[in-house]
Amino acid sequence: MKKHLFYSLPIILFLFVCSCNSDKGKNAKGNKVYGGTLRINETDQYQTLYPIAITDVGSADIATQIYEGLVKFNPKDLSIVPSIAEKWEIDAAGTTYTFHLRKGVKFHDNPCFANGKGREVIASDFIYSFELLCTDTKDNSNFSGTFQNRVIGANEFFAVSKGKPAGTIKGIKMIDDNTLTIQLVSPSNSFLFALASPATFVIAKEAFQKYGVDSKVGTGPFIFDEKAPKDRVILKRNENYYRLDSFGNQLPYLDSIVFSFLPTKKKELDYFQNGELSLLIGLPSESVKEMVETQIVDFKNKPPKFVLERSQEMASQYYEFNLSKEPFNNVKVRQAFCYAIDRNKIIENVLKGEVCAPGINGICPPTFKGYDVSKIVGYDFDPQKAKKLLAEAGYPDGKGFPKVKLELNSGGSKNTNVMLEIQKQLMEVLNVGFEFDVVSQSQKQEDEKYARAEMFRSAWVADFPSPENFLWVVYGGTVPDDIKKPSYPNTTRYKNNEYDKLFEAGQAAKTEEEAYENFMKAEQLMINDAPIMVLWYDADYRLVKSNLHNFHLNPIHYLDFSEVYIKEVVPRNDKPEEKK
Repeated sequence: MKKHLFYSLPIILFLFVCSCNSDKGKNAKGNKVYGGTLRINETDQYQTLYPIAITDVGSADIATQIYEGLVKFNPKDLSIVPSIAEKWEIDAAGTTYTFHLRKGVKFHDNPCFANGKGREVIASDFIYSFELLCTDTKDNSNFSGTFQNRVIGANEFFAVSKGKPAGTIKGIKMIDDNTLTIQLVSPSNSFLFALASPATFVIAKEAFQKYGVDSKVGTGPFIFDEKAPKDRVILKRNENYYRLDSFGNQLPYLDSIVFSFLPTKKKELDYFQNGELSLLIGLPSESVKEMVETQIVDFKNKPPKFVLERSQEMASQYYEFNLSKEPFNNVKVRQAFCYAIDRNKIIENVLKGEVCAPGINGICPPTFKGYDVSKIVGYDFDPQKAKKLLAEAGYPDGKGFPKVKLELNSGGSKNTNVMLEIQKQLMEVLNVGFEFDVVSQSQKQEDEKYARAEMFRSAWVADFPSPENFLWVVYGGTVPDDIKKPSYPNTTRYKNNEYDKLFEAGQAAKTEEEAYENFMKAEQLMINDAPIMVLWYDADYRLVKSNLHNFHLNPIHYLDFSEVYIKEVVPRNDKPEEKK
């Protein structure tokens, strides 16, 4: 991969030097500060804040500040830590989880409650929420990734629910107001990860009955401001939040969070430089280079004004083939497309090195310790093999190849520029082309579910740190038999019984080593069948103002602002170091 000069600048890691700054907010114990507004941008409008319907990163970023579940991720290292459940036990068989809820956790104040005051959360609230998660409705996109095939009775409950909860889930029981148990079909290495996902956030029955899927009443550190302008989301401090920091300060520190929806990274950068954003995630490498070179003092002062980081992401970029339509119901056509793409050329000429690595192996990025993706034999650029496969599929030199359409969301100009390069390469190598439509993210996601185009630009950012989450994307158990019904997350509608058996064996494995062995076999089988065309594995640049503290970036983009505070750093008198 091409490296740029600015990678080596001494701005990646540094130590903050702080002191009190009382005019910026109310001081708290431990040298913390209350007050201030954090401003962040999402390039696409959020789709929904109804937990079991969330499928996009932008919606999850907002919902995670409003709602909570039994457990959550530690944003520093993505380990599982207590949330509303203060502790839990797992029995010797690894199948029964007993959760003990904190006392005093309350839903946000809201008119849906009898006196307008949020009531205390009890175990029956989680049972109600889990029943919604196990109910077959058009808004439920996350049952298959959480409780399906895992929790005893969940599949049976889903099968008879028909749009509203019916009966009880056999494996979920309330012991008392502060205790519940969840019994699994078999041990699962990833069940706690599933419980940290937005889909398992607790929902108040009163709120859902009053607002339905538009409910935004949670227990989290911030409250959705219904009076905010439609072009942004404003979250206000929850004055009744139950959590304290290690010094005994009530959280959160921030007064508010503002999410804007600027459509391009260039506009994001302009806003950041003008002081209108607190951080920026996913910056084009050329923009980073220009900014660092023109504002070097802002990065090299002690302390710096801005912090720049670059790291691998648990994210993969790819194109999906619609296996329910010609010509991509033919595996040789799909393989031909995969071999016809020069990914290194895309990375160098279009993306300017703004990636982790070319996608020449599987769908899983090279970020999971103990899971060696280099063992997955994928598709590197091989034009002769591509031409041979296309001819064997019945389209020699592209003759007779039907019209196909690719659908993509704009993503600024990046997605379009990549698409144009791929279009050019396919014409040069295979003498085939495709039409394309650029649509909103929400429309693309809807069209994917209903297979309304032959190809889709797509990507997957991990919901939790395991290859299981990536392989779930092509698990056949989530595909309906009726083509007219929506399919999610397996929007390619790929089905392979052997793949599904291996995936399920990995899910049920007692050890990570055993799970990874099954996942590796499944991934190789799937890549051979080529339902997707992997393009590259992501790496991101992040810019953060140095006055933002306790903010932790991680490879799944999990955002937790509950302990973030804003405090100016004390400038030193040292002159900026000269560039060596």
